[in-house]
Amino acid sequence: MRRLTVAQALVAFLARQWSERDGQRRRLIPACFGIFGHGNVAGLGEALAGAAAAGVDLPYWLCRNEQGMVHTAAAYARMTDRLSTLACTTSIGPGATNLVTGAAGATINRLPVLLLPGDIFATRPANPVLQELEDVRSYDVSVTDALRPVSRYWDRINRPEQLPAALLAAMRVLTDPAETGAVTLALPQDVQAEAYDWPEELFADRTWHVPRPRPDEAAVRRAAGIVTVAHRPVLVAGGGVIYSGATDALRGFAERHGVPVVETQAGKGALPHDHPLAAGAVGVTGTAAANEVTANADVVIGLGTRYSDFTTASGTLFGDARFVNLNITGFDAAKLSGVQVVGDARESLTALSAACGAWATLPAYRSMVADLGTRWAAVVDRARHADPQAPPAQAAVIGAVNDAAGPRDVVVCAAGSMPGDLHKLWRSTDPKAYHVEYGYSCMGYEIAGGIGVKLAAPDREVFVLVGDGSYLMLPSELVTAVAEGVKLVVVLVDNQGFASIGRLSDSVGAQRLGTAYRDRAGAPLPVDLAANAASLGAEVIRAGTMAELRAGLAAAKAADRTTVVYVATDPMEPGPDGGAWWDVPVAEVSATAAAQTARAAYETGRKARRARLHPS
Repeated sequence: MRRLTVAQALVAFLARQWSERDGQRRRLIPACFGIFGHGNVAGLGEALAGAAAAGVDLPYWLCRNEQGMVHTAAAYARMTDRLSTLACTTSIGPGATNLVTGAAGATINRLPVLLLPGDIFATRPANPVLQELEDVRSYDVSVTDALRPVSRYWDRINRPEQLPAALLAAMRVLTDPAETGAVTLALPQDVQAEAYDWPEELFADRTWHVPRPRPDEAAVRRAAGIVTVAHRPVLVAGGGVIYSGATDALRGFAERHGVPVVETQAGKGALPHDHPLAAGAVGVTGTAAANEVTANADVVIGLGTRYSDFTTASGTLFGDARFVNLNITGFDAAKLSGVQVVGDARESLTALSAACGAWATLPAYRSMVADLGTRWAAVVDRARHADPQAPPAQAAVIGAVNDAAGPRDVVVCAAGSMPGDLHKLWRSTDPKAYHVEYGYSCMGYEIAGGIGVKLAAPDREVFVLVGDGSYLMLPSELVTAVAEGVKLVVVLVDNQGFASIGRLSDSVGAQRLGTAYRDRAGAPLPVDLAANAASLGAEVIRAGTMAELRAGLAAAKAADRTTVVYVATDPMEPGPDGGAWWDVPVAEVSATAAAQTARAAYETGRKARRARLHPS
């Protein structure tokens, strides 16, 4: 037996957890991020401070915002194909509630993160303690309960005896590709500091084997029966393709059977952009080429996608297609009344390819897809072109960053108009080179997420693209990057407000209310975001023209520390449109002509939606 506090036992346990898939073994929880307060400093704080002296390898990293550290952990998990993640500890009160947004993003994106918030006293000796939420219904309710709906597993450790079972359950969920997401273990501050005699077996090396579930043979045969009668099939590649390491299997399937591939935000890069069967980004933020191929498809093969409304254009994009869905979860495989093939993406696609035998599409179909791709490439070239001495447009900024990035370098983005333009315009050659969080589209993700990407892949350059609106949500993590020596190239695009919502506001008749950074008289604000970034410890390069931007990107890439390249762009200059519709309800009655016109367009748009109730 080993006598330790609950917090010391927790730290010692986490340091001995490993994941394994395909014979590759790695630390499951290699480090812990945190901010200390009265709810965790005496428990987890003491345990982490004394970890090295106790022979426990679990480094601690200080972040500056609790939401940001969850974004960092989620990005780290995504970059490691969900085989590794980081722990995050906070005090009680606002520290714990600040976790909620990051936890929601992780769970929505099916990414494992381990959250260890402090909690109120289990023994209740002096209620209410500082930051305690008093609920008249029960003294057992605290603010950590707010994490329940955004966690895939949630538990509160009220007694030391409860810890081992909770730890094993937490690790199981973190390493289950079908169930993973945020995992929360709420830790009352008195329990963290309580000593207990633990069995030595709790601290032995433990390997969690991440499975590759094989699909049911009958389900594969049913799917092949639909696919092999298709004349115009298309495959929608989602994030599951990349997490599963199924990119080689995808390329083999596409080439063997002549099936074009369109990509979601999470699946972008599953095929190199210049592959003749890579039709490009699909959906609301997609390309005209991919959306045309998808709209005319007679069979849609969904591989590792959860079919968000942006992918399906709110249910209007796909025509009279039948659906075959290959997914690790039955929940996602059952969407759109598709034939369900539940299993690992790589194994399922390999099995489907074998079941399809020698079937392939006609050469004319493949030529048509390639021709559409060539035409869209010309659109991209025009959008990315700009006068070297002119003020940059956002599309041209993206082109310059794409040119500066090497084939393995990573672009990170999350919210605003930038992800839509990136999805259409960025040219990926590596499945890990495109990292856009668009399941939750969380403003403030970018810099924190970039830290997670760089920690997971220190041999890659990381370019963080962030708009001024998103930057102002969470600039503090620049300090974390500087403090930890995590080198990022941050491209800070100042378009004087919320460009994406400004355009959406226009389209629904809301007249861009509250979307521009102006004072009450309508004048631009005297805010200097470049100076702000410099005050947080980053090197800063200001670029006023495309020539200056390209020079700044080259200098930032060559630098050995985090560098912010600041550039102002025109918020009224949109990127090219892919032609898909998005359902944002418009006021049914309004006194403004703009809203009345928008409502008429909305009524027309939603008529194209299909219920998808007919069995495939």
